Amino acid sequence: MEKSRVLVVGGTGYIGRRIAKASLAQGHETSILMRPEIGLDIDKLEMLMSFKARGARLVEASLDDHRALVAAVKQVDVVVSAMSGVHFRSHNLMLQLKLVEAIKEAGNVKRFIPSEFGMDPARMGHALEPGRVTFDEKMEIRRAIEEANIPHTYISANCFAAYFVPNLCQMGTLLPPKEKVLIYGDGNIKVAFMNEDDVGTYTIKCIDDPRAMNKTIYLRPLENILSQNELIAKWEKLSGKVLEKFHIPGDELLASMEGMDFANQVGVGHYYHIFYEGCLTNFDIGDDGEEASLLYPEVQYTRMDECLKRYL
Repeated sequence: MEKSRVLVVGGTGYIGRRIAKASLAQGHETSILMRPEIGLDIDKLEMLMSFKARGARLVEASLDDHRALVAAVKQVDVVVSAMSGVHFRSHNLMLQLKLVEAIKEAGNVKRFIPSEFGMDPARMGHALEPGRVTFDEKMEIRRAIEEANIPHTYISANCFAAYFVPNLCQMGTLLPPKEKVLIYGDGNIKVAFMNEDDVGTYTIKCIDDPRAMNKTIYLRPLENILSQNELIAKWEKLSGKVLEKFHIPGDELLASMEGMDFANQVGVGHYYHIFYEGCLTNFDIGDDGEEASLLYPEVQYTRMDECLKRYL
């Protein structure tokens, strides 16, 4: 079967660069949107040039230029949006809706993957303020996609390993704790962790797969579903050092939000849903979804032991 031509929007971002890399590695003709707003960001420009050296096409267009965006979309079969979720609010929401409008007008796209790659927003209608804005805006984009009858796949990638695993899920640091570790509740809630390169691999695997059409693909392979206690135990075994443990009740965590800035309040709310409610694993995947490692057993996904070993 002929491989689809792919356009990656946000190809220099944290997940976008991995999706672009996976697209090239899996043999797709790959284009990366190069926005004129790049300005003097030399790191992004050099990354784009490195993708060009590997065979990617750089397509110049602004998301604010509807005609140029439609022209870019018409050159491909699949569009993957990987705009940063860190600044997802307001402006990025409008940019994604503009991308949906361009795809709708172009009329040729066989699959669109919008920028999600975290918790499934369809299961987060109960989310706490102020973090629920993230999920509400993603659902707004989903409604626009579905109303336009654009073929799509949603990717729920859960917890990115680099942000959650080496630090044993501690907020405010990316490095392993040296003496003590904070445990959320009893520490036994199951969480799904994913290596970021594997997110890119599974995302590209989906794009030509009819089994993923108009479905949510959950990235939660069995060996990467771990409780915080299990993750800590892995680190203690690898490092040979036992950490002092302090348990945080859920109401205490939520009370800590008072006085925090917006970004930290969002983070605390997300941690509450993940580590106290178990929102990543407390449901069965129904007929509207599939689990990636079952669809693609040939992918040798990264286990969390391997992520931890780098920090010894």
